[in-house]
Amino acid sequence: MTAETWNEERLDNIVNTLCASYAPGGPAGRGGMPQSRLVIELLEKILEVIFPGYSGRYLYRGAGLSFTIGEILNEVYLGLQEQVERALSYRCRTEKCQENCHSLCHGNSERITADLLAKLPEIRRRLRLDVQAALDGDPATTSLDEIILAYPGFKCISVHRVAHELYQAGVPLIPRIMSEYAHTLTGIDINPGATIGDSFFIDHGTGVVIGETAIIGNNVKLYQGVTLGALSFPKDEKGQLVKGHKRHPNIEDEVTIYAGATILGDVTIGHHSVIGGNTWLTESVPPYSKIRGGK
Repeated sequence: MTAETWNEERLDNIVNTLCASYAPGGPAGRGGMPQSRLVIELLEKILEVIFPGYSGRYLYRGAGLSFTIGEILNEVYLGLQEQVERALSYRCRTEKCQENCHSLCHGNSERITADLLAKLPEIRRRLRLDVQAALDGDPATTSLDEIILAYPGFKCISVHRVAHELYQAGVPLIPRIMSEYAHTLTGIDINPGATIGDSFFIDHGTGVVIGETAIIGNNVKLYQGVTLGALSFPKDEKGQLVKGHKRHPNIEDEVTIYAGATILGDVTIGHHSVIGGNTWLTESVPPYSKIRGGK
């Protein structure tokens, strides 16, 4: 049997079949969504001003440092404000908001973007604690610079601390774009909704999963393959997943969780506990616990 050749009729058939399969509104109705590529570029500029000089993309001179940082921040504000407005407007369209959405979304996007940039000094302070925690907790490194430049766990938590602020501000889509970018780069999957305390360290990192409603205290250390996940997904009377409820673990201060451990559900791991590798936990444990082999 002779293979069909490429011709205008065949092209039309494929185009028509694809267009018929699109949801009402199709791609044209999604033209106002945030643009992933631009969001990631802006995220990298935010990380640049938090730890300037590490990317190699900008040349800093003593007298011009403030000028360069100011220029980057202005670029971020203008670009991110537009992307946040797109995200807010998209939600209004999908939820069929009846109010004067355009002006509201524009004003909210300006406020949210300015608030995020105002929080950058605090985000930097917290990330410096995370870097120090990595230095203190990993004998394989002797340099803060090495951690900032090369450690996947630090890259992921850096992105998370930015994305979490936008998540807390109620911005749709953009926080997840940021977190999935970090996931792609590092193999570490932290939902932007997760609440993470100071001096957080992920050693090695590959395969770590932290769910949306997880709450992690201060001075917590995770190794590769740790999962802080949900045990079950309750459904409503129509069989739809119930969203927004607390379903992930609470990890108190000074806890260490070793490689491959899985902790599921809204349980609490008491402070100063040590959870051994490959442990499976679905219930709370008191402070100062040492859990091995799922016991």
